[in-house]
Amino acid sequence: MARTPNKPLVWLRGEVKTPPFSAEARVEAGFLLRRLQKGESLGLPHSRPMPSVGPQCHELRVNDENQTWRIVYHVDTDAVVILDVFSKKIATPNEVLTNCRRRLAAYIRVASGGERKRK
Repeated sequence: MARTPNKPLVWLRGEVKTPPFSAEARVEAGFLLRRLQKGESLGLPHSRPMPSVGPQCHELRVNDENQTWRIVYHVDTDAVVILDVFSKKIATPNEVLTNCRRRLAAYIRVASGGERKRK
């Protein structure tokens, strides 16, 4: 039986590093992202759908010592696209949602070949 190759991570914004993530939170984020790369669908409590950003968009939840991190991602057919990484206190800020929508639209445009080189 052939093994499905892992989907690459495409980082459009943000990173997972220590600091500001604790070492434990960084390991948890890496573990969850690896599962996504292998094609697993994550559900609550680790991930929740974010249809307000776009199709196949989700919010990964990573608990840290004093805060909760969010990683907004899009599952494409051949990649896991990271749209943003931020610390969340109450609700996802509208500015984050708007920026994620904009990044996703730009990614889809480029991935579909819609962006041409200018002469």
